[in-house]
Amino acid sequence: MHAKVIIIGSGPAGYTAAIYASRALLEPVLIAGVQVGGQLTITTDVENYPGFAEVIQGPWLMDQMRLQAEHFGTRIENDFIASMDLSRRPFRLFGDSGTVYTCDTLIVATGAEAKWLNLPSEPKFKGFGLSACATCDGFFFKNREVVVVGGGNTAIEDATFLTRFATKVTIVHRRHEFRAEKILQARLFTNPKINVIWDSVVEDVIGLDGPPPKVTGLA
Repeated sequence: MHAKVIIIGSGPAGYTAAIYASRALLEPVLIAGVQVGGQLTITTDVENYPGFAEVIQGPWLMDQMRLQAEHFGTRIENDFIASMDLSRRPFRLFGDSGTVYTCDTLIVATGAEAKWLNLPSEPKFKGFGLSACATCDGFFFKNREVVVVGGGNTAIEDATFLTRFATKVTIVHRRHEFRAEKILQARLFTNPKINVIWDSVVEDVIGLDGPPPKVTGLA
């Protein structure tokens, strides 16, 4: 498949590039990747997007961006680019589906992904009590005690969200203050379900080997 412009990534940057390229009649192809819609699809409340006085939902916002890109002529492929050959034009992109894409111009908008702590026991417990997506997995921690590690916007938002399900949420942060937006901190500090452990670093995940594995605590 050949296109004048191929965009890799389906987050806000990818869709914005697609909208501009489509309006320039470049007939872009956008390759969505593994997490279609990017990290905003796992964000519940969005309060800082211009033009909306009320809180909007991340998945809804990404749906609107996708529809706008498609409206102007963007073709969206639900594929993942496994490798590329950029040594000469046209560029060659090899999809996980087996499709080979070629293009004259390539825009990489792959965005960010969840940041893990690289703890020794992390691989064993991923998906078995250890998660990087509160909105995806929060329900599975209903009536349990949960720990969130971090001090940025995502950590604070996730901790607040998890109070809907968990009996108690503890935040472990390596510094003596958060770097998250002040409005998010204000909500967190007034939530009776949330406790903060300052100036501390998690060294490993403790649990049972199973099967299946089960997280019981942190060290």
